[in-house]
Amino acid sequence: MKLDMSHEHEKKPFSLHLDVSDFLPADKEEKQSLVVMRESVSFWRDGVRRFRKNKIAMASLIVIILIFIFSFILPSFYPYGYEQQIRGSENLRPMQYSETELARMAAGEKVFPHFLGTDNLGRDMTARLMMGSRISLLVGLVASVLVLIIGSIYGAIAGYFGGKVDLIMMRIVDIIYTVPDILIIILLMVTLKYPLQDLASNVPGFGWISDIGIGLISIFIVFSLLYWVGMARIVRGQILALKEQEYVTAARALGASHRRIIGKHLLTNCMGPLIVTTTLQIPSAIFTESILSFIGIGVQAPMPSLGSMASNAIGGISTYPYRLFEPAIMISLIILSFNLLGDGLRDAFDPKLKN
Repeated sequence: MKLDMSHEHEKKPFSLHLDVSDFLPADKEEKQSLVVMRESVSFWRDGVRRFRKNKIAMASLIVIILIFIFSFILPSFYPYGYEQQIRGSENLRPMQYSETELARMAAGEKVFPHFLGTDNLGRDMTARLMMGSRISLLVGLVASVLVLIIGSIYGAIAGYFGGKVDLIMMRIVDIIYTVPDILIIILLMVTLKYPLQDLASNVPGFGWISDIGIGLISIFIVFSLLYWVGMARIVRGQILALKEQEYVTAARALGASHRRIIGKHLLTNCMGPLIVTTTLQIPSAIFTESILSFIGIGVQAPMPSLGSMASNAIGGISTYPYRLFEPAIMISLIILSFNLLGDGLRDAFDPKLKN
């Protein structure tokens, strides 16, 4: 009887039978199928991906964009100016028309409404809120950039050279830290007011100081002189950790100058913490400017600021309380949005917080 041997070589699913083909080298197709292709992700790309997953940070970014549109774009299309005084339209409530405007409307003329009412001089509150928000954002952005530039250079030099240089430079930082901020700000702004006025009036080419506003220039100078010390300490700490890395040693061995090492190798690798710290500095600058304008030594009239608008609203708070709520809500919204944005950037770009 002839036996069918073909079934002996069939590999059963649950059999312990070994096949010689299992031990043969894999061909190219099998090797390719086993390779897991993963795209290399850079630090910035990974940070952006992590930031986009943070819904709160993304929502705050959208709010900041809308505030920028409200402050910088809408005023170009808004029919009222922040300085414009409309006679007969004093102390109007939101969406209220004066008798003169009602008569014009009865005659068939279109009159643009006052969405947030008017103040005691007949100036549209919406237009002033737009300009006040613009001033606050400009102060926050410009002051933060000045703090970033001065603080990063100062802290990088102190951390890189170390020794006596670091000791002396950090003691200067400690001295500035011990000085009361508000007191120095008031003294500096009062001291700088009249020299800036003389410079704008008597020296050709400095008329732009009057256009921008002496109060605004004084605020920028104050921030440049006082508020960079926190950034300097952060940068110094980063430089102390990075200057012992192999790539810095290699750059020194290749003859790179101190300026090149600090600028190209050290500060470049500190960009993540610098961006986060700068973003968190913006609400601090806005809040400081609002306080200064509130007490009358910040942005000067007729240019509005959120702080000066709140100060002007205090006198009529019992009759027109909404005039105080309008700038207060805008200040809170701007500061909260930038704080949440800074927290989101920190969570996205801080390597210590990566999962």
